[in-house]
Amino acid sequence: MSHDSRTAPRICPLCEATCGLTLTIEGTTVTGARGDRDDIFSRGFICPKGASFGGLDADPDRLRVPLVRGDDGELREAAWGEAFDLIAARMPDLVKAHGPQAVGVVLGNPNVHTMAGFLYPPLLLGALRTRNVFTASTLDQMPKHVSSGLLFGDAHAIPVPDLDRTDHLLLIGANPLESNGSLCTAPDFPGRLKALRRRGGTLTVIDPRRTRTARLADRHVAIRPGADALLLAALAHTLIDEKLADPGPLAEHLEGLGELAAALADFTPEAVAAACDVDADTITAIARELAAAPTAAVYGRIGSCTVEHGTLASWLVDILNILTGNLDRPGGALFPLSATARAPRAAEPGTRKAAPGKGFALGRWSSRVSGHPEAKGELPIAALAEEIDTPGEDRIRALVVIAANPVLSAPDGDRLDAALADGLDFMVSVDPYLNETSRRADVVLPPPPPSQSAHFDFAFNNFAVHNQVRYTRAAVPLEYGRMDESEIHARLILAVSGMHGAPPSAVDDLAVDTALTRAGAPKELAAGLTGESGPERRLDLMLRLGPYGLTLEQLLANPHGIDLGPLKPRLPEVLRTRSGRVELLPDPIAADLPRLRRALGDRPAPLVLVGRRHLRSNNSWMHNVGSLTGGSNVCTLQIHPDDAARLGLADGDTARIESSGGGIEAPAEITDTVCSGVVSLPHGWGHSRPGTRMSVAAAHPGANVNQLLDGTLLDPLSGTAVLNAIPVSVTPAH
Repeated sequence: MSHDSRTAPRICPLCEATCGLTLTIEGTTVTGARGDRDDIFSRGFICPKGASFGGLDADPDRLRVPLVRGDDGELREAAWGEAFDLIAARMPDLVKAHGPQAVGVVLGNPNVHTMAGFLYPPLLLGALRTRNVFTASTLDQMPKHVSSGLLFGDAHAIPVPDLDRTDHLLLIGANPLESNGSLCTAPDFPGRLKALRRRGGTLTVIDPRRTRTARLADRHVAIRPGADALLLAALAHTLIDEKLADPGPLAEHLEGLGELAAALADFTPEAVAAACDVDADTITAIARELAAAPTAAVYGRIGSCTVEHGTLASWLVDILNILTGNLDRPGGALFPLSATARAPRAAEPGTRKAAPGKGFALGRWSSRVSGHPEAKGELPIAALAEEIDTPGEDRIRALVVIAANPVLSAPDGDRLDAALADGLDFMVSVDPYLNETSRRADVVLPPPPPSQSAHFDFAFNNFAVHNQVRYTRAAVPLEYGRMDESEIHARLILAVSGMHGAPPSAVDDLAVDTALTRAGAPKELAAGLTGESGPERRLDLMLRLGPYGLTLEQLLANPHGIDLGPLKPRLPEVLRTRSGRVELLPDPIAADLPRLRRALGDRPAPLVLVGRRHLRSNNSWMHNVGSLTGGSNVCTLQIHPDDAARLGLADGDTARIESSGGGIEAPAEITDTVCSGVVSLPHGWGHSRPGTRMSVAAAHPGANVNQLLDGTLLDPLSGTAVLNAIPVSVTPAH
């Protein structure tokens, strides 16, 4: 380290694990990143994504100034003022002429990895007054939000496995050794699983692929893709039928236990075995092991969400935790309590008595073209293209896309790409790259690299396996000519709402005033807030109003975090159902169960496709970092040797894959880590479209797996696109 080098703590913003980093900085350049050994949550753990922080931060392809589309149709660099002037001149007039539903908003995954991406989009939606909201949630986790909303009355009340204290962990559709976890914020997930094994615990993994996580397990069950809900239903049936169900103290908080038994009566192990490719004895054994374990937790993720019965599978995960008495108890699945949660400080967690709440409703409005019901205020992102290119009143004519690349991440990117090019009057993109989606924008507003931004995990602390709080300020000063991401969002809100020219602080002042009103707190509290910026003042307020009564100053005094203790039981405090109880068999779930029963008689397609995750990737937004390319991080079609031989494919041959949405080509990777009858392609590739400025990604484009989908197949309760268990045909490419 040279004499002018220094180090700075930083929370990694590149996945849900939120590991603490120690950055090495030369001048204003990040030259290295290692795990922060003093971080109270991650204790020095780091993965390849975190180690590449400097490369991503200094990526020369990152945009540094706004782009605006000129009269010649080409994007050119522009001053910040010109970019916001153009938005202010176009967007309010468009809304005035066509109404608020003429505007759509798309929010991508990276939004929950930045402070600005969490704090400002709700204000933007309020200013636009549009119901045409689309997010990455309907490509991954919406089924879990819907099932939690129906069970607990709050779509954000999601229990997480108590990894550090459980005796038995059952994972379905999850591969945390490569994804680092999802809706379960757990730095060093691999180490926590190994610790489970060392203390004599049991790990069961249900997955059609023999993943790195599956290889670590005591029991790996190779399920037929898409049959997750059937298997989980059979496990629940077995617990009830064999009188192994014992909710324990939970019983007083449950509604509908008797009806649940009748609803699951048809899902015997024998009935589901053929549909799951799992024999009845194995199903029964797994259920008995769950019931016998001193503590146990069932955890399902993307693989069990992005299927036809994703919401039912997510619901059944919690039903199993409830039936075994493991919901809301140490060693089972508990509800985290973050430092910024809306919770009264006057009462200790767990002391709120059961009381009726507002409940959770689905389908309060529907999409214009196909009539898809909303879920959690969102419409299926698979419906975005048709909402743009189908004529009629309230057609989407303008789009605001924030940190999203739906041309690659949503089904049928070709149709969406054409809709963005030909069907919009105006489009704004907030994105650091000119990617496959932002290249269609009229204005591109680039946020600065992460080293130049403060970081707080508003979203992920709600899913943390240990209650803690950490905050890091920007590691290096904002580069001249750049604009802070929070100011970009604030000025965008002002521009679309007819307040262009007002100071950005006006947006934060309004947010503070609104938060005080909702909390019933005195307005004088605003004067005592500390912080160097609007976001810091808002964070300070949320901490003060939160369940621990912390302040921003306390976080700044503890740069490696504050330990808030292990997860604790919180029922009935978290319940917001109309009954004030856990509603085990909500009407939408009961109405969808006949569809699952019909699946018992389905005959499998000869070949189905599933996705996969890479440790050195995160969807489509980390493919431009040279140090993360190659190795296992490649876009190949994994195929079993028996299938490859039958189809005439050799390792490395180019395979042609076709399904309802079209066809793509990818190199064949012959491996017995996938079951016969199953092929696998990773998500987020396809960087071959012209007009982008991502040189590393373009040199390793891969194939866009979502182009195989036409977008018509959705989980009906959540609107989530079915991305797994897709019937495909595979042939050698000619």
